[in-house]
Amino acid sequence: MRRRQSKVKIKWCINFAYTIGLIATDGYLSIDGRHISFTSKDLVLARLFRKCLNIDNKIGKKARGYSKIKKYFVVQFGDTNFYDYLLSIGITSKKSKTIKKVEVPEKFFPDFLRGCLDGDGNISIFNHPESKHMQLKVRFTSASLDFLLWMHKKNLKYYKITGGHIYKDERKSVYTLSYAKNDGGKILKLMYHKNDLPFLKRKKDIFDKISGEW
Repeated sequence: MRRRQSKVKIKWCINFAYTIGLIATDGYLSIDGRHISFTSKDLVLARLFRKCLNIDNKIGKKARGYSKIKKYFVVQFGDTNFYDYLLSIGITSKKSKTIKKVEVPEKFFPDFLRGCLDGDGNISIFNHPESKHMQLKVRFTSASLDFLLWMHKKNLKYYKITGGHIYKDERKSVYTLSYAKNDGGKILKLMYHKNDLPFLKRKKDIFDKISGEW
């Protein structure tokens, strides 16, 4: 009988919900039934991931695909209980294309979304080429269409937005859920609902530039 490893405190809170969002987008569950890893180009985000889960595992570096350049930061740790819990809420060992939904309490859904945004999403602002009015795009990306359909359905239900659409760039193997100015601004305001939150500063800074619009 294997000894059940337990490093992560399984209790829903802001930090926990945020890391679940990070794992749902840029995490990986090993087929060994024990190890969880998180990979990012951003060292700050890898450190934030460790801090939110209250773990001290070493941050390594690795290459991806056919590249030999180790430019990605990775945190890997073993925790059987946490691994099994992730499976129970919908995050599978081959999640990139198979993830469909994640069981997240409504109270912490904005924090989960912020984790998804920091993990594999983006915020952009620009001026319309004709009207010169400020435009906003908030995008979430995933290789799973079902996951983005579920996310959009939850946003429609919880936040009373009216728009948003999903598209696939034919040059890539991922789908994008995109929100324009009004809906995107509403979602961002809910994500950044207080000051002492875990977030990627460079994305929060974009929100701060346009937060007065809502």
